[in-house]
Amino acid sequence: MSDKGFILWFTGLSGSGKSTLASYLIPLFKEAGKKVELLDGDEVRENLSKGLGFSKEDRDTNIRRIGFVADLLARNGVVAITAAISPYRDIRDECRKKSHAAFVEVYVEAPLAVVEERDTKGLYKKARAGIIKQFTGISDPYEEPTNPEVVVHTGSESIEESAQKILKYLKGKGLV
Repeated sequence: MSDKGFILWFTGLSGSGKSTLASYLIPLFKEAGKKVELLDGDEVRENLSKGLGFSKEDRDTNIRRIGFVADLLARNGVVAITAAISPYRDIRDECRKKSHAAFVEVYVEAPLAVVEERDTKGLYKKARAGIIKQFTGISDPYEEPTNPEVVVHTGSESIEESAQKILKYLKGKGLV
Protein backbone atom coordinates (compact mmCIF):
# COMPACT_ATOMS: atom_id res chain seq x y z
CA MET A 1 0.00 0.00 0.00
CA SER A 2 1.43 3.35 -1.04
CA ASP A 3 1.62 6.15 1.51
CA LYS A 4 1.34 8.71 -1.26
CA GLY A 5 -1.67 10.95 -1.28
CA PHE A 6 -3.70 11.62 -4.37
CA ILE A 7 -6.81 13.43 -5.51
CA LEU A 8 -9.83 11.33 -6.46
CA TRP A 9 -11.98 13.89 -8.27
CA PHE A 10 -15.59 12.82 -8.79
CA THR A 11 -17.57 14.85 -11.30
CA GLY A 12 -21.11 14.35 -12.56
CA LEU A 13 -24.63 15.69 -12.43
CA SER A 14 -26.49 16.29 -9.17
CA GLY A 15 -27.83 12.91 -8.08
CA SER A 16 -25.37 10.88 -10.16
CA GLY A 17 -23.95 9.18 -7.06
CA LYS A 18 -20.72 11.09 -6.40
CA SER A 19 -21.16 11.38 -2.63
CA THR A 20 -22.65 7.89 -2.32
CA LEU A 21 -19.70 6.34 -4.14
CA ALA A 22 -17.18 8.44 -2.19
CA SER A 23 -18.78 7.38 1.10
CA TYR A 24 -18.63 3.75 0.00
CA LEU A 25 -14.89 3.99 -0.78
CA ILE A 26 -13.79 5.82 2.39
CA PRO A 27 -13.89 2.81 4.76
CA LEU A 28 -12.11 0.69 2.13
CA PHE A 29 -9.25 3.20 1.99
CA LYS A 30 -9.13 3.44 5.79
CA GLU A 31 -9.03 -0.36 6.16
CA ALA A 32 -6.06 -0.31 3.80
CA GLY A 33 -4.28 2.16 6.10
CA LYS A 34 -4.82 5.31 4.06
CA LYS A 35 -5.64 8.71 5.49
CA VAL A 36 -8.69 9.98 3.65
CA GLU A 37 -10.81 13.13 3.58
CA LEU A 38 -13.98 13.85 1.66
CA LEU A 39 -14.54 17.31 0.26
CA ASP A 40 -18.28 17.14 -0.42
CA GLY A 41 -19.64 19.89 -2.64
CA ASP A 42 -22.54 20.81 -0.35
CA GLU A 43 -20.35 20.87 2.79
CA VAL A 44 -17.59 22.92 1.15
CA ARG A 45 -20.16 25.40 -0.15
CA GLU A 46 -21.56 25.77 3.39
CA ASN A 47 -18.21 26.06 5.19
CA LEU A 48 -15.63 27.37 2.74
CA SER A 49 -17.64 29.10 0.04
CA LYS A 50 -20.59 30.57 1.93
CA GLY A 51 -21.89 33.62 0.14
CA LEU A 52 -21.06 32.37 -3.33
CA GLY A 53 -23.92 32.07 -5.76
CA PHE A 54 -24.27 29.87 -8.82
CA SER A 55 -22.95 32.16 -11.54
CA LYS A 56 -20.13 30.68 -13.62
CA GLU A 57 -17.63 32.90 -11.80
CA ASP A 58 -18.87 31.81 -8.36
CA ARG A 59 -18.93 28.13 -9.35
CA ASP A 60 -15.37 28.46 -10.69
CA THR A 61 -14.25 30.06 -7.41
CA ASN A 62 -15.85 27.27 -5.41
CA ILE A 63 -14.18 24.54 -7.50
CA ARG A 64 -10.80 26.31 -7.33
CA ARG A 65 -11.12 26.33 -3.53
CA ILE A 66 -11.95 22.62 -3.50
CA GLY A 67 -8.97 21.95 -5.79
CA PHE A 68 -6.63 23.96 -3.54
CA VAL A 69 -7.69 22.13 -0.38
CA ALA A 70 -7.59 18.75 -2.13
CA ASP A 71 -4.04 19.47 -3.31
CA LEU A 72 -2.93 20.50 0.20
CA LEU A 73 -4.30 17.25 1.60
CA ALA A 74 -2.95 15.03 -1.18
CA ARG A 75 0.58 16.36 -1.08
CA ASN A 76 0.57 15.58 2.65
CA GLY A 77 -0.24 11.91 2.14
CA VAL A 78 -4.04 12.05 2.27
CA VAL A 79 -6.46 10.57 -0.23
CA ALA A 80 -8.47 13.70 -1.00
CA ILE A 81 -11.83 12.76 -2.46
CA THR A 82 -13.85 15.54 -4.05
CA ALA A 83 -17.54 15.04 -4.67
CA ALA A 84 -18.77 18.21 -6.32
CA ILE A 85 -20.61 18.61 -9.61
CA SER A 86 -17.70 20.72 -10.97
CA PRO A 87 -19.62 21.36 -14.20
CA TYR A 88 -16.97 23.19 -16.22
CA ARG A 89 -14.18 21.26 -17.91
CA ASP A 90 -11.70 24.16 -17.95
CA ILE A 91 -11.75 24.56 -14.15
CA ARG A 92 -11.40 20.81 -13.56
CA ASP A 93 -8.44 20.84 -15.95
CA GLU A 94 -6.98 23.85 -14.12
CA CYS A 95 -7.23 21.97 -10.80
CA ARG A 96 -5.49 18.99 -12.40
CA LYS A 97 -2.64 21.17 -13.71
CA LYS A 98 -2.11 22.83 -10.32
CA SER A 99 -2.07 19.53 -8.45
CA HIS A 100 1.25 18.41 -6.96
CA ALA A 101 -0.09 14.88 -6.45
CA ALA A 102 -1.70 12.31 -8.72
CA PHE A 103 -5.08 13.57 -9.97
CA VAL A 104 -7.61 10.88 -10.86
CA GLU A 105 -10.77 12.17 -12.50
CA VAL A 106 -13.78 9.89 -12.16
CA TYR A 107 -16.77 10.72 -14.33
CA VAL A 108 -19.85 9.55 -12.45
CA GLU A 109 -22.13 9.24 -15.46
CA ALA A 110 -25.87 8.84 -15.08
CA PRO A 111 -28.52 9.80 -17.63
CA LEU A 112 -30.65 12.85 -16.85
CA ALA A 113 -33.74 10.63 -16.57
CA VAL A 114 -32.02 8.55 -13.87
CA VAL A 115 -30.83 11.51 -11.79
CA GLU A 116 -34.24 13.15 -12.04
CA GLU A 117 -35.84 9.93 -10.80
CA ARG A 118 -33.39 9.82 -7.85
CA ASP A 119 -33.99 13.48 -6.99
CA THR A 120 -34.87 13.22 -3.28
CA LYS A 121 -34.56 17.00 -2.75
CA GLY A 122 -36.87 17.90 -5.65
CA LEU A 123 -34.20 20.13 -7.21
CA TYR A 124 -34.71 18.99 -10.81
CA LYS A 125 -38.46 19.48 -10.49
CA LYS A 126 -37.89 23.03 -9.19
CA ALA A 127 -35.36 23.71 -11.95
CA ARG A 128 -37.74 22.49 -14.65
CA ALA A 129 -40.46 24.71 -13.15
CA GLY A 130 -38.09 27.70 -13.32
CA ILE A 131 -37.97 28.07 -9.52
CA ILE A 132 -34.24 27.27 -9.40
CA LYS A 133 -32.22 29.25 -11.94
CA GLN A 134 -28.82 28.18 -13.32
CA PHE A 135 -29.30 24.50 -12.42
CA THR A 136 -26.64 22.23 -13.89
CA GLY A 137 -28.01 19.88 -16.51
CA ILE A 138 -31.25 21.81 -16.96
CA SER A 139 -30.67 25.57 -17.37
CA ASP A 140 -26.87 25.58 -16.96
CA PRO A 141 -24.41 23.36 -18.82
CA TYR A 142 -22.55 20.31 -17.57
CA GLU A 143 -19.42 19.66 -19.59
CA GLU A 144 -18.55 15.98 -19.58
CA PRO A 145 -14.87 15.14 -19.11
CA THR A 146 -13.08 14.44 -22.39
CA ASN A 147 -10.48 12.06 -20.97
CA PRO A 148 -11.28 10.93 -17.40
CA GLU A 149 -9.16 8.20 -15.86
CA VAL A 150 -12.28 6.25 -14.87
CA VAL A 151 -15.90 6.34 -16.04
CA VAL A 152 -18.58 4.71 -13.92
CA HIS A 153 -22.17 4.34 -15.09
CA THR A 154 -24.27 4.56 -11.95
CA GLY A 155 -27.52 4.22 -13.86
CA SER A 156 -26.59 0.66 -14.88
CA GLU A 157 -23.84 -0.45 -12.46
CA SER A 158 -24.11 -1.38 -8.81
CA ILE A 159 -22.13 0.70 -6.33
CA GLU A 160 -19.83 -2.30 -5.87
CA GLU A 161 -19.16 -2.52 -9.63
CA SER A 162 -18.41 1.20 -9.85
CA ALA A 163 -16.14 1.07 -6.78
CA GLN A 164 -14.25 -1.94 -8.16
CA LYS A 165 -13.57 -0.08 -11.44
CA ILE A 166 -12.05 2.79 -9.46
CA LEU A 167 -10.02 0.53 -7.16
CA LYS A 168 -8.70 -1.48 -10.12
CA TYR A 169 -7.46 1.72 -11.76
CA LEU A 170 -5.86 2.98 -8.52
CA LYS A 171 -4.14 -0.37 -7.89
CA GLY A 172 -2.86 -0.40 -11.45
CA LYS A 173 -1.27 3.01 -10.90
CA GLY A 174 0.23 1.96 -7.54
CA LEU A 175 -1.84 4.48 -5.61
CA VAL A 176 -3.46 1.86 -3.34
